[in-house]
Amino acid sequence: MKTAVVELLMIGDELLFGQTLDTNSYWMGSAMSAAGFKIKRKTTIGDREEEILTALAEAESRADIILITGGLGPTTDDLTKPCLAKYFNCELEIHPEALEEVTAFFKSRGRELTEINRQQAALPSYCEKITNALGTAPGMWFEKITKCSSPCRVCLMK
Repeated sequence: MKTAVVELLMIGDELLFGQTLDTNSYWMGSAMSAAGFKIKRKTTIGDREEEILTALAEAESRADIILITGGLGPTTDDLTKPCLAKYFNCELEIHPEALEEVTAFFKSRGRELTEINRQQAALPSYCEKITNALGTAPGMWFEKITKCSSPCRVCLMK
């Protein structure tokens, strides 16, 4: 049985400029290695659309699984989710269940849901939402498929 090849893609200017310590890739690499996966590469890039799209395409050519961190929090300059929507040729939409979860998170803390926090529930329509039990930004799961009824980037992949 072939061992799945994993690539880690860390996105964020704060990682490049040393403003934030990248503990996510340490944890992810350790967990994936312990589970028997082969880590092929870790790439850290800034918050620029062209770099994100290029890094995704390059990682896709080398790896079976791409794990991405960064760009999920409530900031106005977040490009990760819009870039994922562009990469998979789909729309960024408010996900109803994600909005309920984000709203409940803020309500449980007696805080009002602002528009910037509401946008954390915006997900690429192609992905499957992953509930985040520890924070507000949901995770996203994308699967590469080879056939479907609409001509989108996902269908045109290998």
